[in-house]
Amino acid sequence: QVQLVESGGGSVQAGGSLKVSCAASGNVNSMGWFRQAPGKEREGVAGIDSGGNTIYADSVKGRFTVSQENAKNTLYLQMNSLKPEDTAMYYCAAARAKWEWPFLLREGIYTYWGQGTQVTVSS
Repeated sequence: QVQLVESGGGSVQAGGSLKVSCAASGNVNSMGWFRQAPGKEREGVAGIDSGGNTIYADSVKGRFTVSQENAKNTLYLQMNSLKPEDTAMYYCAAARAKWEWPFLLREGIYTYWGQGTQVTVSS
């Protein structure tokens, strides 16, 4: 069993930046970030595979950057130029299986989920 713990969420004004982190308690090969806003379905935001290849939702391309520190089994999401519509609970997800980057925004490939960290962007 792998546990995921997110941190780094908070409140920021539009145009600002935040960095969220996700620490995994064991080795995983595929990781991604998802978010869920009130009244909306959870959506994939960004993912990174074991080769370091990344994928982003169109809504965050050019503003968000996903990265990982393999030695620490830690995943990061740097969020710049934040908009009010980025307000959501952000979840980290992971899988032991090696999924290539085109699949990483699909919820169904992930086995492990974090508890979420809230990001609030005010206008």
